[in-house]
Amino acid sequence: MSMMSMTGFGRGEASAHGVKIVVELGTVNRKQFDCNVSVPREWGCLEAKLYAMIHAQVVRGYVKGAVMATAVVESAGDLLDMPRISRQIEAVKAAAVRLGLPDDLGASALLRLPDVMRGNVGHDDPNAVWPLIEKAAHHALLRLAEMRLTEGAVLEKDLRQRFDHLQKMSEQLAPLAAQVPRNYQRTLEKRLAELLDQGREGVVNPELLAREVAVFADRCDVSEELTRLASHFAQVTKVLDEGGACGRILDFLCQELFREINTTGSKANDAEITRRVVAFKAGLEAAREQVQNVE
Repeated sequence: MSMMSMTGFGRGEASAHGVKIVVELGTVNRKQFDCNVSVPREWGCLEAKLYAMIHAQVVRGYVKGAVMATAVVESAGDLLDMPRISRQIEAVKAAAVRLGLPDDLGASALLRLPDVMRGNVGHDDPNAVWPLIEKAAHHALLRLAEMRLTEGAVLEKDLRQRFDHLQKMSEQLAPLAAQVPRNYQRTLEKRLAELLDQGREGVVNPELLAREVAVFADRCDVSEELTRLASHFAQVTKVLDEGGACGRILDFLCQELFREINTTGSKANDAEITRRVVAFKAGLEAAREQVQNVE
């Protein structure tokens, strides 16, 4: 399954029985799923259905959208609700006769009658319009998925390059870490020799020197951290290969990578390793920011 971005937009339409439904959906980054889609007030009871439909397709991110309804008028004659007008005119005339009022109804009076325009697309039963909303939402979700997949492919390529670069940086730390105890031993021997040359009394005990170097080597050993880094990078590759809604897993792995590289920098006690660790952290932070765009 391909990786999906959390950013996208989709629009869908459906028409039937003189009503056109338009559903627009847009998504942006968010750690959890959240949905806010405005629905005409008379169809408020359908929000739960629409929410569940969207959540089935969007695992993570903030969804904002709207459901809009308009009347489909094919001719000027369809603009007025003639059966409703006829019933209202008959009722008004009957009331005028009963009250003894003159019959002064004209064509312009029709527009003052309530609900004579077909532009009012409300339904007494909201469930009757749900199939149209569902169809329009389905098309909007398809368009949304297409855009998110397209951007997701770009994100995947970028993340693979970033993590590959970070993995190579971590692999370069092993030979540097192996040299740290040797460098410490040479530095220690040099300082002791300088002290003896300056007339200080005493003889360097080789066993004590070896013990000091061994203790230092154990203290600055980062082999376990580098092994765990390699394991985390293998997991990153697996997650990227599997795709799907992998943003949370990648974010967790970024945290673990940071934990191991931070410990490496603290234990190594070497200027060159520290410099490379700082560069690694900067690259990891950039990768983690990109991960925030992944569903």
